[in-house]
Amino acid sequence: MRNLIAGAAFAAVGMTAAGAQDSPTWLPGEAAVLRGLDKITAETRDFDAPVGEDVVFGALTIRVHKCSKRPPEEPPETVVGMEVFERATDGEGGAGEPRLIFSGWMFASSPALNALEHGVYDVWALNCRISETAVPETDPDAPAAPATESSE
Repeated sequence: MRNLIAGAAFAAVGMTAAGAQDSPTWLPGEAAVLRGLDKITAETRDFDAPVGEDVVFGALTIRVHKCSKRPPEEPPETVVGMEVFERATDGEGGAGEPRLIFSGWMFASSPALNALEHGVYDVWALNCRISETAVPETDPDAPAAPATESSE
């Protein structure tokens, strides 16, 4: 019985220590590396989509809002927050109003988790280009670290 209680206490302390680990850190990216597939022509193309700029792939316009990557010492993951618009014609050859067909996060490690569903095109995240001077960010949902007071 004593061993059972000691084992349960040890497990509880281990769980508390594991739960107290620092939040995952992310390196903010300058551009997402995406892969596009045109299902009609079977053409694939890798392209960069800079954060905050529109990029055209076929009849799609892709706007990346955020791109982040885990540092090399953590488990690998790349996430890309983006919107994809379909540019249609108005039936007379003129440009119609773009229609939002995807808005959300894509994960490079699990492309099917939150995929773009389109009859002609597939787009998925491959990587995130990080600048040499990127400063790691913590998980935005994690509480901020308490401020420390300096004693002078």
